[in-house]
Amino acid sequence: MLVSLALLALGVLTAVVAPRLLARADWVEREPVVALWVWQCVVAAVLLSFALSMTFSASAAWQAVRGQVFAPAPRAVIDAYELGTHGPWSAALAVVLAAGGLWTGAMLGREIGRTRARRRQRRCELLVRAPLLPGEEPSGGSRLVVLEGERPDAWWLPGGTPRLVITTAALRRLKGRQLDAVLAHEQGHARARHDWLLHCSAALADGFPGVPVFAAFRGEMHRLVELAADDVASRRFGRLTVALALVELNEDRGVFGPGPAPDAGLPQRVNRLLSATPRLTAARRMRLTAAAALVPAVPVLVAFVPALTALP
Repeated sequence: MLVSLALLALGVLTAVVAPRLLARADWVEREPVVALWVWQCVVAAVLLSFALSMTFSASAAWQAVRGQVFAPAPRAVIDAYELGTHGPWSAALAVVLAAGGLWTGAMLGREIGRTRARRRQRRCELLVRAPLLPGEEPSGGSRLVVLEGERPDAWWLPGGTPRLVITTAALRRLKGRQLDAVLAHEQGHARARHDWLLHCSAALADGFPGVPVFAAFRGEMHRLVELAADDVASRRFGRLTVALALVELNEDRGVFGPGPAPDAGLPQRVNRLLSATPRLTAARRMRLTAAAALVPAVPVLVAFVPALTALP
């Protein structure tokens, strides 16, 4: 059945071509939110192509599946898909793609379990480092936790009762609006639920380590969520303030030195903020967003082409 092969080829083509096009695009760093959306649409299109290919292959190989998928379809539509002319590859392709789908679900489940375990561990460590005082009642509405520490740092701890954690060294380092900018950066992560993007991309990359599109997806998610949060903070407090705050928090970690840095993306983030490259126009942002939304629709259209041509 040609539809299954066409969908499989479409998924492979999207997985190969789309990351290369995005790597060459000159607007990604200027519009990280749009880039995040485009990446999600690309990965959704790849997964949808494989899922539809599995469905049609299984329909061609087994009558029971065919009866469920094409039960309400007219006879002319069923004949258009040529389900009875399948080769021995249909069953094998369906099994392979189904195994990939099950493995994807297992990796997502494992990532959720690991994330919950890490959050519990970090909350326990947080309780040890910032215990309640005698007579103090736990407050579910308190979102800010200050920790005694010599290393300047700040991070958002997501969960049912999210917390914004900042060390006393960071409070001493950050001056005036710089502290507000750091808080706005972390709140930008929380409002956009960037943790979900990071977990999903990690599950796909860990589950399929040999697939370049998923590895690129994880790398770009880690980079783009930071750029998006930087933009959230810079719109409120200015690019220079955010850049200075990043320098204050990280200058003692060797990030800005001549040697290899543990977080090589930080100097690029600071340079991006200081260069103040203008954003794309609203019209172009809308065009990119709409075009990306159409990418997952392509495999659906391919799947329905035989049915549409068979209808009078």
